[in-house]
Amino acid sequence: MSSLLRKEMQRMLFRPEGQKLQKFIEIHEATSGRHFLCVYGKKKNSIFYFLLLFIYLFNHLDSYLRTEVWLLQDLTLLDGRDPDVDDPCFLMHFSTVRSVTAFSCGAKYSMARALVALSDKHCGRPLTLVNYDLAYIGPSSIYLNRGDCVVLMQICFYAANLVCLSLCPVPLD
Repeated sequence: MSSLLRKEMQRMLFRPEGQKLQKFIEIHEATSGRHFLCVYGKKKNSIFYFLLLFIYLFNHLDSYLRTEVWLLQDLTLLDGRDPDVDDPCFLMHFSTVRSVTAFSCGAKYSMARALVALSDKHCGRPLTLVNYDLAYIGPSSIYLNRGDCVVLMQICFYAANLVCLSLCPVPLD
């Protein structure tokens, strides 16, 4: 479903403007309809600029409306609010603070990973994160890329080990 939505958004919103959609998540907003937070790249004078965009999708028209746009360079702080609670809300600090509520914590961390990687690679500075569990953001000593699939594979591996160990007979002597 999300890959189809990504292709549609790329075709309708970004390709006509010569832009490339990097990452998007669906977010909750007070108004009705579907809302998205997108990160996209735009080339201007042989320099790539990455922007954050809030989009509103009209339910009945399949048309998109760009509601807010910021430069990634202007993002000074990403605040996860409370890393110990399963809270999909986070704060983005530009010249003002923008509260964002993702549909899940996985989406929140996925967006944070994308923003950190793009900031390191293209802005030349690390993005400041507070109140995030950094084990899910940065690379660990075991894996260089902590993508969602890698985390899922690691969990499955541990579960398979536990099942195997529970089936092994234990000598009672």
